[in-house]
Amino acid sequence: MMVAQKALSFQYELAKRDGEVTGLGGLPVFFELAVVAGLREAVGAQVRLREGQQGWSDWELLSALWLLNLAGGDCVDDVERLEADAGLGQVMNRLRTWGMKRKARRALERRWRKERTRAFPSPSAVRRWLARFHDAAEEVRREMLRQAEDQQLAFIPKKTEALEGLVRVNAALVEFVQRQRPRTTATLDMDATLVETWKKQALFSYKKFRAFQPLNTWWAEQRMVLHSEFRDGNVPAGFEQRRVLEEALACLPGGVERVYLRSDTAGYQWDLLRYCEQGRHPRFGRIEFVVGVDITDAFREAIRTTPDIVWHDMGRGDQQWAEVSFVPNALGATKRGSYRFIATRELVRQQELFDDQPAQLPFPTLIEPRAKGRDIYKLHAVVTNRMVTPAPEIIQWYRDRCGKSEEAHSIMKRDLAGGQLPSKLFGANAAWWQTMIVALNLVAAMKHVALDPRPFDTMRMKALRLRLIALPARVIHHANQLTLRLGASLGSFAEVLLEARARILALAQGPAG
Repeated sequence: MMVAQKALSFQYELAKRDGEVTGLGGLPVFFELAVVAGLREAVGAQVRLREGQQGWSDWELLSALWLLNLAGGDCVDDVERLEADAGLGQVMNRLRTWGMKRKARRALERRWRKERTRAFPSPSAVRRWLARFHDAAEEVRREMLRQAEDQQLAFIPKKTEALEGLVRVNAALVEFVQRQRPRTTATLDMDATLVETWKKQALFSYKKFRAFQPLNTWWAEQRMVLHSEFRDGNVPAGFEQRRVLEEALACLPGGVERVYLRSDTAGYQWDLLRYCEQGRHPRFGRIEFVVGVDITDAFREAIRTTPDIVWHDMGRGDQQWAEVSFVPNALGATKRGSYRFIATRELVRQQELFDDQPAQLPFPTLIEPRAKGRDIYKLHAVVTNRMVTPAPEIIQWYRDRCGKSEEAHSIMKRDLAGGQLPSKLFGANAAWWQTMIVALNLVAAMKHVALDPRPFDTMRMKALRLRLIALPARVIHHANQLTLRLGASLGSFAEVLLEARARILALAQGPAG
């Protein structure tokens, strides 16, 4: 017999006035950090799409998209969720001109012929602004390749000046963090990530689905994305990687004295490796690197023919390493003393399943004969110009790249809005991606300069939103003072927010004395 269910003993009631409460009480602190970091000035100097025009400024549009990413939105229409939070809107209307000189405030007010009714730009305004990052002439060239029978031709549209400006805005944020948290070493991890999409304008990637494939340069010591280039899905990860490295090096702020490079096999290109080894960069000179090696038949033959090759135990499972005498044709015999090739192998378990067809394994293999039968090994190798560092240290240092930089890719596409591209226009999607990169680094800046290392240093966005951003607060206006009153029951969450803001305000005031 089914028992009738009664309604639970609660009810909903609309507030008497808009703006009494906000569910995103921690979000204004991130906006304040962006202002203190100088991003408002950087946007004004670098982007300049809407300079001197009516309506929303570049700064207002960009900051709205940063807040959208931080709040958990993943599409342009989600900006309406921010607009619907009237309490947040009142706060942002007040903070929009914080720290501006009177002349700048007046200029911002004159951009509106009628009274402004929104705290955040409308989705249509955001889409129109993003479309201005697109270069129609470059799209013609890209479309010709898209319609060609051979869609494997790699082409990277030239960045517009505004898109280059977004890259420089990100560099300004990295420079701010470097001033507060200086590091003399920059270990750069270069890696591409696939952003799957169903847009018919996207090209097919090597994994046989439509995608875009940004190439990111991660600064390990600062745990920030130093540089990112948005690309089509059919562009190989290593295509023009040397040029991208040079652009990333130009983004490194002052105080960095030494640079290291790590990359997977996409970086196995001799123009890139020679550039690093020969010290061609005018500022950093020789760059030490460890890069994955393509496992070719020639490399396998080099393993077999290396005189007196010795496989050393790595102390972890069945893994072993050995130095390999290998000189690729592209390298030339005169340069063999500048590079080391180090191979690692691991015995494949249950290899009897693959005795007939070891090529079915989804990784490179090395087959070694033995008294009865043969052994199948999983094979990997790296090339490095670090000539005196012990091989096990090089291997471990290389493997360290498969951590935070790849975790950052997950954060970009799942925790932030990088996984949902908004437009059929390549340039608009590139701007959306670059905006997300700045939001990602703004979170890193908050962790580095305003939050205690534990537990926030390793905290993902899901936990950070719950603990710091999505805090309910009552918005109070009194005596020309705006106050966000946090509930007493928030306890330690409110304390963390207040401490973070105190540190940001200290940065705004500059060093004592």
